[in-house]
Amino acid sequence: MLVAFSVAPTTGDETGGVAEAVAAAVKVVRASGLPHETTSMFTTIEGEWDEVFDVVKRATDAVVAVAPRVSLVLKADIRPGFTGQLREKVERVDRLLD
Repeated sequence: MLVAFSVAPTTGDETGGVAEAVAAAVKVVRASGLPHETTSMFTTIEGEWDEVFDVVKRATDAVVAVAPRVSLVLKADIRPGFTGQLREKVERVDRLLD
């Protein structure tokens, strides 16, 4: 399964930034050992249901620890029997563009 998620405080620092809190969440994802990719808007993580959602919960908890209110957005691609889709989905499209 692939889960794309975004977790951030609902209020930022004096400039409106949320980078410090988001970095705490990304640190949890990177330490998980699961395949992942972070972009400017979302982090996508790949694994089994329980392990992926455990990481999402711990990443959210990392933001909750530094913010009084947190927003969490999730999108999941649930396709039993498939792994390596974090890169493979993009490569399939790229092959059609070549």
